[in-house]
Amino acid sequence: MKGLGFLLTVALTLLGFCHVFVAAVERNDEERRTYIVHMATSQMPESFQERAHWYDSSLKSVSESAEMLYKYSNVIHGFSTRLTAEEARSLQGRPGILSILEEVRYELHTTRTPEFLGLDKSAALFPESESASDVIIGVLDTGIWPESKSFDDTGLGPIPSSWKGECETGTNFTSSSCNRKLIGARFFSKGYEATLGPIDESKESKSPRDDDGHGTHTATTAAGSVVEGASLFGFAEGTARGMATRARIAAYKVCWVGGCFSTDILAALDKAVEDNVNILSLSLGGGMSDYYRDSVAMGAFGAMEKGILVSCSAGNSGPSPYSLSNVAPWITTVGAGTLDRDFPAFVSLGNGHNYSGVSLYRGDPLPGTLLPFVYAGNASNAPNGNLCMTNTLIPEKVAGKIVMCDRGVNPRVQKGSVVKAAGGIGMVLANTGTNGEELVADAHLLPATAVGQKSGDAIKSYLFSDPVATVTILFEGTKVGIQPSPVLAAFSSRGPNSITPDILKPDLIAPGVNILAGWSGAVGPTGLATDKRHVDFNIISGTSMSCPHISGLAGLLKAAHPDWSPAAIRSALMTTGYTNYKNGQKIQDVATGKPSTPFDHGAGHVDPVSALNPGLIYDLTVDDYLNFLCAIKYTAPQISILAKRNFTCDADKKYSVADLNYPSIAVPLQTALGGGGGDGASTVVKHTRTLTNVGSPSTYKVSIFSESESVKISVEPGSLSFSELNEKKSFTVTFTATSMPSNTNIFGRIEWSDGKHVVGSPIAVSWT
Repeated sequence: MKGLGFLLTVALTLLGFCHVFVAAVERNDEERRTYIVHMATSQMPESFQERAHWYDSSLKSVSESAEMLYKYSNVIHGFSTRLTAEEARSLQGRPGILSILEEVRYELHTTRTPEFLGLDKSAALFPESESASDVIIGVLDTGIWPESKSFDDTGLGPIPSSWKGECETGTNFTSSSCNRKLIGARFFSKGYEATLGPIDESKESKSPRDDDGHGTHTATTAAGSVVEGASLFGFAEGTARGMATRARIAAYKVCWVGGCFSTDILAALDKAVEDNVNILSLSLGGGMSDYYRDSVAMGAFGAMEKGILVSCSAGNSGPSPYSLSNVAPWITTVGAGTLDRDFPAFVSLGNGHNYSGVSLYRGDPLPGTLLPFVYAGNASNAPNGNLCMTNTLIPEKVAGKIVMCDRGVNPRVQKGSVVKAAGGIGMVLANTGTNGEELVADAHLLPATAVGQKSGDAIKSYLFSDPVATVTILFEGTKVGIQPSPVLAAFSSRGPNSITPDILKPDLIAPGVNILAGWSGAVGPTGLATDKRHVDFNIISGTSMSCPHISGLAGLLKAAHPDWSPAAIRSALMTTGYTNYKNGQKIQDVATGKPSTPFDHGAGHVDPVSALNPGLIYDLTVDDYLNFLCAIKYTAPQISILAKRNFTCDADKKYSVADLNYPSIAVPLQTALGGGGGDGASTVVKHTRTLTNVGSPSTYKVSIFSESESVKISVEPGSLSFSELNEKKSFTVTFTATSMPSNTNIFGRIEWSDGKHVVGSPIAVSWT
């Protein structure tokens, strides 16, 4: 299975996010499994001159036959290998072994955008000098389709001298596949092949080539060149461009038909750091795990130490709370919102009622008359027939009819394929309670449209009441100027942060619904094997799409401010984000129809023009993150896994997560109260923050906004004056909470303004 359909395969086979210490493994068989071995290099015996020789010796001490898959030297110290459970337990007891973690499989989180973000009118604000083309964005994904027009290198100068990477060769990929735009491409498959066997090169390319489309889409979203006349079958027609059109792209293929494996992801991160990328974009993830067990978090920490911003997708498990991935505070975690563009396709019923939906179908039109209409659940003998799963529809009951299917379980486009195979001539796809009113457009293989839950319920009511129900679908093309926009996508994963409730996640949202970007020539727009259409651009949705928007915008800020740290760039993007429409109303959540909250949108929707000149930023250093790890009570060995060196928390120092200089503030009162609350007593919690001036001398005054009097928020001092560049000033936020009902969240915001800049920080106070 290729393309978007492969996302389902990965999701269904996902092993979870539970990295385990081998000490906890109890197996009696001799089956070999893949492990990542973390080494304490400070304990390397003097008899060894090189780490690699020590790693080899340690492995050979427990197994003469085991082979090393990768050696890691940048983002972590150690290696990966295949061992039996007994060998793994034996190795755990060897000197210098910090931990042994079992292989984990991850899943992918899968042109109007520049105009929507204001980049078209503000291009002059962003550098077009060599600094812009010196930025290198590394993308870890399904690879790259180098023939895409979005990788045209016209007008770009020589490859930056800082670049240390290469263009690896393999199946249908040569060194000439790269150019001055796509400057590097690598593939990492050892972990994948060790678990699932050799790659079948007749089905997927053992090379950086993208057979899926996802990797090309994310890379071109982040930094694709300008392409005029781009569209998908005429939908969203216009000029396609990435966020950072002059930035260089380095592709690291880590995701395959069978998934994305942690050994390969770590190897790619390790190599990307060595290659000297400036930004890393990862539209993948899984569940939640402690940072010292999370391969992405560990790799991102090592990248952050080298000054590389790491942007990750928040996940597509919304609207459920506590559904986030990639929540480490050194990762920029990105949720998804909509654009002001839609692709309307109306359902017109025989009773004269019309209901709005969306579709990217472009093909033979339906007859110009009303057609017989049937509900899939009434045209199947299967208990889940309403879902239009493969081989569940009765051809005699759907032939020549438009079929109504319910969303869920199998891919949306596959449902249409099932209807078509059974003889149906069209499909109405109805959301259920899980997706509510969220509408995602698809390039269906037959005339089809998707409608929200309310419309779906009304259509079903007609279907069930009229034995000769009829319907047709009216396709309206592309519409822009849709309001309100953006709205938070229902699928976008939500907080609170289940690993560290004191860190508010996601960080912000960016466009992630119905995004047009480059595509692979090896697969059709639906990703189905039966889809033989070939397109240069495709429109898909997910936090996979919102993540590279932030990666590209981070590249623009890096070009404009080369000396800024990853934390400074993230701060600029967060503190200038907006949470209200121009009419003053709060950004809506499509899942509820109500205002979204900081647990949904973080600091708000990105505003890149404002981010270029934020006035003030919240900066963070490696030591700040190490102090954070002390605050969450990590042991010295656990910290060493991330820091790759000995680090011991000072027993005489009081560490507090509240002191981490994060641009947002989360206050989980159950932590402050030690599990109590609700008895009428007041609780006081203090957070300290430090602002750095990155603009002109100015005086900033604070404004405080809170939804409830149950939590009083004060800031001291209320005014900060800066007289020079990079000057730092600190302030304290005090939260005084009286009794609140359990499971209550209160949201607020503090803003520092000098009349020109607004530096905003969201606040989330929770009592559970």
